Amino acid sequence: MKKLLTRTVSSTASALLAFGLLSAPAWALDHPAPKRPFNLPPSAELSYSIKARQSGLMIGGDATVSWNVADNKYSVVTETRAMILGKILDARSEGAIDQYGLAPVQFTEKRFRKGASSTSFSRSDKLIRFSESSETYPIVGGEQDRTSAIWQLIAVARGAPDKFKVGSDWKFFVAGRRDAEPWSFKVVKQENIQTPLGELAAVHIVKAPPPDSTDQQLDIWLAPSLEWYPVRLRFTDADGDFVEQFLEKISKTAP
Repeated sequence: MKKLLTRTVSSTASALLAFGLLSAPAWALDHPAPKRPFNLPPSAELSYSIKARQSGLMIGGDATVSWNVADNKYSVVTETRAMILGKILDARSEGAIDQYGLAPVQFTEKRFRKGASSTSFSRSDKLIRFSESSETYPIVGGEQDRTSAIWQLIAVARGAPDKFKVGSDWKFFVAGRRDAEPWSFKVVKQENIQTPLGELAAVHIVKAPPPDSTDQQLDIWLAPSLEWYPVRLRFTDADGDFVEQFLEKISKTAP
């Protein structure tokens, strides 16, 4: 039971990275680095409740996401706690604001019973490096990490809401703990959803894994009436296990 619970928590923490193996030449072809209009949302602390099914176990908990932007810099700090176990994930992305939007400098992550990992975006020699692997990727502009990617998506949606139509695709190049890969977000629906904050009109976006992949699917619901903050997120594994977050409270913070 103890081993099962450990595996479950590890899988849950992985899913909550708020929220590939490519060589540099392949990466260069896959990443045209488009510049898009963007509008960063106001600084805020978002509080979520969590429910999950992992390895047959149902787990509850809570998470906080602290988003801060000021003086051409940003930071996103995510802390996730599970009942009984306490903190199971601590992730941070921080960097600058440039002509592409968010420009990460450092992405760190600490999972339950694992050491901290670090992904650095070195602007001086234009390389992405990882503490857990020897992979490197060139920086040409617009690259994100697993935490900043969602907030870059939000900024792009706020910058051109009229283009955020059903069927549109939004591509980013995203670095994780050991390597990086292209992510594609597709707008699939505009719908009203029930949330702890009441019924909200939301834009439903999906990051689906490539065909024949066992990667997770990520569903995000953004609420235009609430600064386009994510009001619901769902991480679904190939075997049907899932982790779901529901926004319960928004606390605006000073920049």
